[in-house]
Amino acid sequence: MTGVAKQTGGCQCGAVRYRASGELGYPHICHCRMCQKAAGNYFLPLAGAMRKDFELTRGEPKWFRSSDLVRRGFCGDCGTPLFYDIPEADSINLTLGSLDDPDGVKPVMQSNTGSKMSWFHALDGLPVEPQPETPDRENAIAASNHQHPDHDTKSWPLGETS
Repeated sequence: MTGVAKQTGGCQCGAVRYRASGELGYPHICHCRMCQKAAGNYFLPLAGAMRKDFELTRGEPKWFRSSDLVRRGFCGDCGTPLFYDIPEADSINLTLGSLDDPDGVKPVMQSNTGSKMSWFHALDGLPVEPQPETPDRENAIAASNHQHPDHDTKSWPLGETS
């Protein structure tokens, strides 16, 4: 368990939002090839929310049946991966990167390490790119940000009602 009793989250564009009122269980990093492809990344961090404690608070995800047992929920507008779901189970897995406070849920385990990138252990040794002295690009990106903020909003985009 994470020790955090309530979590909110959603997609990058804000079209799909959710709330989990209970603690999240088994926060872990999955390295299986199916999760790699679903995340478009080298791994997928997940944690389970009990269905009775889970609700969608805005929008509806699209679903892709990645196997006979599992479906994966994502935003049909921006593509953000949100859920790993076995419909018959008592819980639904949330992608930890879609949480409003992803730093608040630390993974406690890794799974399916047979598909883990062989060089993954060396990432901490990579050189760190220095911050530019003239942050023009970063300022331009920040000034034109269309990403939903990391908290619930009454409407989105801000100022619109939906």
